[in-house]
Amino acid sequence: MNDRKNIYMIAKELHLSPSTISKVLNRTGSVSKQTRDRVTSYIQTVGYVPQSSARKLKSKRSYTIGVVFTEESNVGLEHSFFSSILQHFKTYLEKQGYELAFIVTKLGEHQMSYYEWCLNKRVDGIYIVVGNYSDQGLYELVGKGIPCISTDMILPGLHTVISDNAQGINLALEYVKYRIQKQKIALIAGPKSSKAFNEREFHFHEIGQALGFNTSHVVYTESFGFTSGYQAMEELLKTCQPEVVLVNSDDLALGALKCCRDKGLRVPDDIQFIGYDDITFAKHFTPSLTTIRQDRKLLGETAASLLIQMIEHPESDVQEITKCPVSIIIRESTKEVS
Repeated sequence: MNDRKNIYMIAKELHLSPSTISKVLNRTGSVSKQTRDRVTSYIQTVGYVPQSSARKLKSKRSYTIGVVFTEESNVGLEHSFFSSILQHFKTYLEKQGYELAFIVTKLGEHQMSYYEWCLNKRVDGIYIVVGNYSDQGLYELVGKGIPCISTDMILPGLHTVISDNAQGINLALEYVKYRIQKQKIALIAGPKSSKAFNEREFHFHEIGQALGFNTSHVVYTESFGFTSGYQAMEELLKTCQPEVVLVNSDDLALGALKCCRDKGLRVPDDIQFIGYDDITFAKHFTPSLTTIRQDRKLLGETAASLLIQMIEHPESDVQEITKCPVSIIIRESTKEVS
């Protein structure tokens, strides 16, 4: 095997550009099948080891990131918001030569903890995409000194990248007060087990009262999905009919919208809605949903960048909580005063 080969030498010998060789090796970009096959055949013949593979052999690192995706609703990778963040995280890491491996606690009949799995696979770092606070294995994992980052959980010693919920709720409430110009508001808060939802509820009361709103109308849900939003709206309508409903996630908001439509309430003429997340379906629903957009690309890439920093520069000072800005997206579920 010729260890001294590099992509520039290969490019010269095949009369191709180094960027073309890189695209083939990294499986990115547009390269014809004929060229791709030619390059692949050549590197197999000469025994070329890509730099990312060679550095694994020469260093103590595995260049592997363990991924934890566990939450109470058991939606898993079908959860549109978190799966999107994970994809952006994955894309960024792969460009830096890292790969992902999902952490499991059972292989065949063999049971192990998250930490044991990480030791077995020699992961360099851990990404907790979304975590269940009752899962004690996560607390053990965070406390073992392996670089860890999350886009959901907030725990001592865990670095977390989240959206700025205070900014999000402030954008929504100021929009209600100054653009929609309505006074009677309510909140569908979601499950009490969610710390992100709890934070949004806290800011709903704090900012809402500062703006002169009555924030006493709050309904909690059993779970995170469409049906729970529908049921929460039914419960809310038993006690009041607000002019505007803020909802702590788009999945819940779409269920609440459907409930109002089934009961003959016109949106936005009789009642208006503001969601949170800006999931893909929010703009396709009828009526389309005004919402607070969380920048999933920014969340994923920021988490990936910080985790690499912690791995490659362990002496660096990384703050425990990094907050990413949000924005408000105006659609058909609200109506501004002209």
